[in-house]
Amino acid sequence: MPDSVELTTTKGGNNISTVFADEGIAKGHVAQKYIGTMADQRDMQALGKEQVLRRNFRFISIVAFGCTLIASWEVVLTMMSSPLVDGGTAGFIWGFIVVSVGVLLLFASLAEMASMAPTAGGQYHWVSEFAPRKYQKFLSYITGWLCATGWECAIVSIAFLAGTIIQGLVILNYPDYVSKRWHGTLITIAITLFSVLFNTFLAKKLPLVEAFILILHVAGFFIVIIPLWVLAPIKDAKTVFTEFTNGGDWNSNGTATMVGLITAITAMIGYDCTVHMSEEVRDASTTLPKAIMAACSLNGVLAFVVMVTLCFTLGNVDEVLDSATGYPFIQVFFNATKSYAATNAMTAIITMSLIASVITEVATASRQLWSFARDGGVPLASVFGYVNPNWNIPLNAVLVSLVLTMLLSLINIGSTVALDALITLTVGALLNSYIVTVSCVAWKRIRGEPLPPHRWSLGRWGLWVNLGALAFLIPEFVFVMFPLYSTVDPQTMNWSSLMYGGMLIFSIIYYALYGRKTYVPPVALVKREI
Repeated sequence: MPDSVELTTTKGGNNISTVFADEGIAKGHVAQKYIGTMADQRDMQALGKEQVLRRNFRFISIVAFGCTLIASWEVVLTMMSSPLVDGGTAGFIWGFIVVSVGVLLLFASLAEMASMAPTAGGQYHWVSEFAPRKYQKFLSYITGWLCATGWECAIVSIAFLAGTIIQGLVILNYPDYVSKRWHGTLITIAITLFSVLFNTFLAKKLPLVEAFILILHVAGFFIVIIPLWVLAPIKDAKTVFTEFTNGGDWNSNGTATMVGLITAITAMIGYDCTVHMSEEVRDASTTLPKAIMAACSLNGVLAFVVMVTLCFTLGNVDEVLDSATGYPFIQVFFNATKSYAATNAMTAIITMSLIASVITEVATASRQLWSFARDGGVPLASVFGYVNPNWNIPLNAVLVSLVLTMLLSLINIGSTVALDALITLTVGALLNSYIVTVSCVAWKRIRGEPLPPHRWSLGRWGLWVNLGALAFLIPEFVFVMFPLYSTVDPQTMNWSSLMYGGMLIFSIIYYALYGRKTYVPPVALVKREI
């Protein structure tokens, strides 16, 4: 073993070498085999961060992480009601294609930034580096809150989906069962508790487990679509590809389709989850961009095939939308197979995939919170930003995810409407973080300012990719806040806009009172000059 480690950073075009007299300082509390490559160490030194987490993810395991967390084809099934009400099968299919193109532009933009600065902070770090100097601190701080809110709410959203799907199966198999909202709340808490325990005691095994879950993710895809194509009645192609619906009574089919795109967007965003694990990825500055694009492409193809299959085999739309199970896809499975056992097995695959997604959601949310706390962005920052040197995980941040999920899931006891809005809040908060981040890097390009060196580049197409992503993001951010129906009452209103506004107001007030004094913007720690 060498007695010292030399890290080289580029500063003003010159190579500046920093020699650590002791290898332990370079690696922090992390064992030698987990500190990553020399490129990782140079990146951490340039970003002004200490390596305290294990770099035990490789390309396949981090691709699996992204694929299983987003669970695109599973989400398409579980949230099929929205596009069937607004848009119909034609709106679902053509809208999904548009969303897929926009998402590829978006994550190509983020992948390039991940190569520039592979840090668990992700969006709020990039905003801090790329925003105009006058607005760096404030915009970075607000973006940090958007990301933290989005990922914490995502845990509740997916755990709630999994829990209520289990309730739906019970209703299918036992018609005398009386569904209670508190049943769903208890199942949601149980799923989250399991996920937190997994992230605590089996954290070292997470990359290996993710690879196995990816097998379930892909194998389950075939197990679900084959019975549908073989057993279900098939609609004619003309109806599927040309029939739009406007169940929400909007002013046009186009508006209805835009409102119904919430399912496609939910199924296809969130691949920045891999970025928040970047300090646990080996050779992150080149592995992450490739993994983001691979996961996005693979999931996009699987989701598109499932969506087309669903549109051809769903049968009577009104019947499946009125299913007593609460989930139309369960009714579609049962109508096709005429078998309780087959329906249970097919639905169990969806449920297991969603529970696996919650496990990765907890990992992502805890790293995002830990990173933001490390920079003083939240109350009790020293507590939430602490990493146990023996476990090398942000345990306190993981436990926060459990507590917040338990509290938020209690909303379901009083009103399912408010809890359903958390799904939209998740999407809205993440979309807003993307808008701010991509806008900052696009503005830097427009002004002709140099970007940090990076090993994965969009080249001369960078600005056009960024602008294309923004052209997709801005209208979608507006429409995800819409309710499904143009005429609303307290039960059909989309309350996510109120939740979003409340979160934004709180973060701004906290910044004005405390955050501006305690928050250290990441750019202040960066040890490189372009």
